[in-house]
Amino acid sequence: MPDNRVVVYQGPGEVRVESIDYPKLEIPEEVATWLGVPQEAPHAAILKIVTTNICGSDQHMVRGRTTAPVGQSLGHEITGEVVEVGNDVLFVEVGDICSVPFNIACGRCRMCTEGKTGICLNVNPARPGAAYGYVDMGGWVGGQAEYVMVPFADFNLLKFPDRDQALEKIRDLTMLSDIFPTGYHGAYSAGVTTGSTVYVAGGGPVGLAAAHAAQLLGASVVIVGDMITERLEQARSFGCETVDVSEDAELADMIAEITGEPLVDAAVDAVGFEARGHGPDAGEQPATVLNDVMTVARAGAGIGIPGLYVTGDPGGVDENARIGQLGIRIGLGWAKSHSFTTGQCPVKRYNRLLMQMILNDKAQIAKAVNATVVSLDDAPQGYQDFDQGAAKKFVLDPHGMVAA
Repeated sequence: MPDNRVVVYQGPGEVRVESIDYPKLEIPEEVATWLGVPQEAPHAAILKIVTTNICGSDQHMVRGRTTAPVGQSLGHEITGEVVEVGNDVLFVEVGDICSVPFNIACGRCRMCTEGKTGICLNVNPARPGAAYGYVDMGGWVGGQAEYVMVPFADFNLLKFPDRDQALEKIRDLTMLSDIFPTGYHGAYSAGVTTGSTVYVAGGGPVGLAAAHAAQLLGASVVIVGDMITERLEQARSFGCETVDVSEDAELADMIAEITGEPLVDAAVDAVGFEARGHGPDAGEQPATVLNDVMTVARAGAGIGIPGLYVTGDPGGVDENARIGQLGIRIGLGWAKSHSFTTGQCPVKRYNRLLMQMILNDKAQIAKAVNATVVSLDDAPQGYQDFDQGAAKKFVLDPHGMVAA
């Protein structure tokens, strides 16, 4: 069997590509012990990775802003070709090219049968929900690699109907593993619909995906807020309005200049816990975005929160922030009857429908997020560029399968 090369966290600001064992059809020992079942996984498949993306959630770990240990493998945005299946896999075959939801789900528990695959009860001893290559998410090996094992393959894998078409549209289809459904979930759960005015906080890849999703849902105006000029330019490139929150101005006033009123119909927090305050010299203020979106969302509005919030942040600005306890103006949200949707996006709720949008040329998500293909060996540089605010979604191509 060949070795497997994977991106590994080496400490704050540092990742490295290392060789590990080729994957087996086995679930992590910690999951098997907790469930009291064998490690052998005849329900699993092994994929040769076609594309795997760098995510902002990965960047939180690499910055040292989670409890991830040195040696943590990385990567949960996976698209791959099936090269091996267990003898209980019935509907996925060797040669199929599939999208892998970043949520690992058993397909059997109460949460999975209710469609809440982001909080599966059988894949992580630490808490409901699991993901590939992420701290406290069950010990599953990451997918910024050459090969990866996917459990419960019949349930988890989304097969693309035509191999040639999939490879032709791979820059778009690779976004189905996480950020396109996640951005769509943020916009959809905020109630975006025909004619909505929408504010998206954050112009990183998830924010840009949420903005494009809001357009697909029929929004009349989508406003993206960020502090990085390049990201604001990227948002404008596909028809969004923008506000520069590094300016010393009230967000509501900047929105009013665009829409004619200081309120929007729906808002999305695509920033998460490393939020910064407004103004050119503002420091980290982890509740800033949540308080902003409550301020500018009209009464009765929905607020989608795909931005990541954690229960353990060693770099938090104070003792409360280090345990995920933030100074949120919940009284404001209560008074305005806001609804909030948090947590992992249940990718399977959306990925098949969004695949159809891509295959039928109704969605251009790769353009919206500026998909940029690099080799697996270039992953460390990709992390550095992303950390500096590059307006790109880095797509790793471990086997050179993405056409120029």
